[in-house]
Amino acid sequence: MKNSLILFFCLFVSMMFQSCITVDTGFEGLPPGKWRAVLKLDNKPKVVNKKAEPLPELMGLEFDEVTDGELPFNFEVIHDSESEFHIEIINGEERIRIDDVTIGLDRSTAKDTVVINFPLYETYIKAIFEERVMEGVWVVPSRGNYQIPFIAKHGETYRFSTVRKKPVMDISGKWEVTFLDETPYFGIGEFKQNGNIVTGTFMTETGDYRFLEGEIQDSKVYLSVFDGAHAFLYEAKINTSDSTMIGSFRSGKHYKTVWKAKKNNNAKLTNPNDLTFLKEGYDKIEFEFPNTDGKIVSLNDEKFRGKAKIIQIFGTWCPNCRDETNFLKDYLNNNKHTDLEVVALAFEKHREIDKATASVKRYKNKLKLPYEILIAGYSDKKEAAQSLPMLNHILSFPTMIFIDKNDKVTKIHTGFNGPATSEFENFKKEFKLSVQEILVGNVN
Repeated sequence: MKNSLILFFCLFVSMMFQSCITVDTGFEGLPPGKWRAVLKLDNKPKVVNKKAEPLPELMGLEFDEVTDGELPFNFEVIHDSESEFHIEIINGEERIRIDDVTIGLDRSTAKDTVVINFPLYETYIKAIFEERVMEGVWVVPSRGNYQIPFIAKHGETYRFSTVRKKPVMDISGKWEVTFLDETPYFGIGEFKQNGNIVTGTFMTETGDYRFLEGEIQDSKVYLSVFDGAHAFLYEAKINTSDSTMIGSFRSGKHYKTVWKAKKNNNAKLTNPNDLTFLKEGYDKIEFEFPNTDGKIVSLNDEKFRGKAKIIQIFGTWCPNCRDETNFLKDYLNNNKHTDLEVVALAFEKHREIDKATASVKRYKNKLKLPYEILIAGYSDKKEAAQSLPMLNHILSFPTMIFIDKNDKVTKIHTGFNGPATSEFENFKKEFKLSVQEILVGNVN
């Protein structure tokens, strides 16, 4: 009798275990409300500027971090019904809606698992969910085996810290910035401070660094952003004696450098219309690239003749390009110009034409774009420039080319400082004037 009971108990436990690992879904959703997430970039706290040949006085400049390479961001789980929910990632004024979220039991681990997909950028978060905690990795397949550890906790609403130390100064306004890469480059920091909370961005000649959010504690500044494509972490120390900052900048786990800034509300970047231009000996833009159906498209095609044209050089992987794309889409939907054509040239992370085409199709369908996208090549800027030899270079994705009805290039706008920046309103006004200019041209 005793042996029978033992046998029955073993069979019962075995059946229960097997039933647990074969259930498709353990629950219907994540707990609603705010979450705090962290990407663990690494734990090497010292960032050193090793090369600065054009700026030798900054050679060897270093900065000791205290964040230990932990990039925080916040998101909210919102239940649309009893069985449906979505996630909104929060970066300052920006909220990014993510609908592509799956949740259920991973049979390989027998754990409840969440997969958060960013399909436009072809990245995802995969995490085990237990006791109001998610723990896993953010994966970027286009970079090979590129993974960054991820952890998120429900109910935590702060970003960097719950500490509230009195700031040594108000950093609101503009700062002229030097990023001390092997080839140093320049930017403008735009910040808004409200007590300990800081929001803002960095503008550069190639575009802005997204909606940053963070805080200031005593003389230290912390800022971060995560949007599915970018994972940026900034830390800086303020020197009040001369209104300067020195800090570190990380992009994911693959890039880090030192930056230095000085308060200057009159700081300006090079005019974006002066950076890219036609080489001597060229007087027009010409190309032949396939569309998503494999048909070769050229500006010599009948549909473009006698019309004004806007050419967008971009990539589906690029958030600044997406900002520009959303702007173009909204403009076209609100302004029905029958004599204006827009065509985008996509330079993708995939060399294989089928994979690049799939990415572009997904992008076009997701954003419901009213214009043609062509598969132009790979995302390397030097290779992209070879595809358009009439240009002096491809400095930035995106780049926008304005062409009048006589096929004359009237302007080339490099980069895109979008809705996170103070320049966005000026860009919108200038864009309307540029469109008017190419529309009024007389056809020969």
